Amino acid sequence: MPTDDPSGIDSTSVTPWLLAHVPGSEAPFAFDQIAGGASNLTFRVTDGHGRKVVLRRPPMGHVLASAHDMGREFRIIDALWPTDVPVPRPFGLCADEAVNGADFYVMDFVEGSIVFDLADGNAVDRALRPIMTDSLVDTLAVLHTVDPDDVGLGDLGRKADYCGRQLRRWKRQVDEGSDRDLPLVTELHDRMAATMPGQQGAGIVHGDFRLDNCMMSHDGSVAAVLDWELCTLGDVLADLAGMVMWWGDETGVGRLSETPTLAEGFGDASHVIERYGETSERDLSDLPWYVAFQYWRLACISEGVRVRFAAGVMGETDRETDEYGDSITYLLERSKAVLDADTLD
Repeated sequence: MPTDDPSGIDSTSVTPWLLAHVPGSEAPFAFDQIAGGASNLTFRVTDGHGRKVVLRRPPMGHVLASAHDMGREFRIIDALWPTDVPVPRPFGLCADEAVNGADFYVMDFVEGSIVFDLADGNAVDRALRPIMTDSLVDTLAVLHTVDPDDVGLGDLGRKADYCGRQLRRWKRQVDEGSDRDLPLVTELHDRMAATMPGQQGAGIVHGDFRLDNCMMSHDGSVAAVLDWELCTLGDVLADLAGMVMWWGDETGVGRLSETPTLAEGFGDASHVIERYGETSERDLSDLPWYVAFQYWRLACISEGVRVRFAAGVMGETDRETDEYGDSITYLLERSKAVLDADTLD
C-alpha cells in the first residue's frame, strides 16, 4: 500500500475499480477520511476533475463482519435510491477483499451539513430550524410508507415481533455482560414485555433516526439520510419513539442534554409527534410505551459500553466510566417515569 494512502485505502487497487464504477471519473484520486474509529470508516474521494464521492469500509482490524456489513448497507441505499427517501446515489459495491482488504462501497457525495450537537443547533439560522424539524419528520414518515417487498427488501430481516426481539436481545446482553446488578433493567423489561402493543404492520426501521444522522441542505431540508448500519424490518413506531427520545431534555445527562434540537426554534417533541401523525395512518396512542422502550434500550446499550470502559479495553479513564454510569441511571429512571405516566406530557 502506498505510504501516502490513509489507513484503510490501497489507492493502487481502488483506483481502477473507481474508474470502472463511477461514470465520468478521472484519476488521480485523493482520499480523505471524514469519519471513522470503531464504526465504519468513511472517506471523501476527490477525482482529477474535483468531483467528490464517498467510500465506506469496515474499521481496520474488525472481527464481526455482521456488525460492519457493507453489502447490507449498500443494498438498503440502492433499494431506496429510486424512492422518495433521500439517500446518496449508490455507484457500486466491491465484495472482493483482494482490492482493498475488505468489502467497500461507493456512493455520491451529498453537499450539506451535519447538525451534530447543541452548539451546531444554535448556529443554524433561526428561520431554518422549524423547516429542518418538519423535513426531518416528513422524511421519516415517507420512509415508513415504503413497502419493503416493493423495493426488494422484504427479506432484510424478520418482520414480526420486532420489539419483543429487541427486549430479549438487550436484556440478554445485560444479563450476560454486565458486572453489576441492575434490577430496574429487569423490572422494566418485564413490565414492557407484559404490556407490549401489537405491531401495526411491518416497515423499514432505520434504527437510529435523528437530526445528526442526516445531511441537511442549505434550505433546511433533508438532503440525505445516512447511517443505515442498524436498519432492519419491523415496528416503525420504534423509529418515531427514538427520534422523540433524541429530541433531548435540558434536565438530561450526557448527549441527551446536548442534542441540537434543544436549540430554540426546533420545536418540542409534541410537535414532532403531531406532524408525524398528520401523514401516518398508524395509531400513535401507545407511543409512550415505545419511548420508554427506547430509553431502556439505550440504557442497555450504554451499559455494554460502560463495561468495556471499566475493563480498560476502550483505553479511557474512570471519568468516562462514571459518566456512563450516571447516564444509564438517568435513562432507566426516564424509562420508568414514562411507563408509569403512560404519557409524554
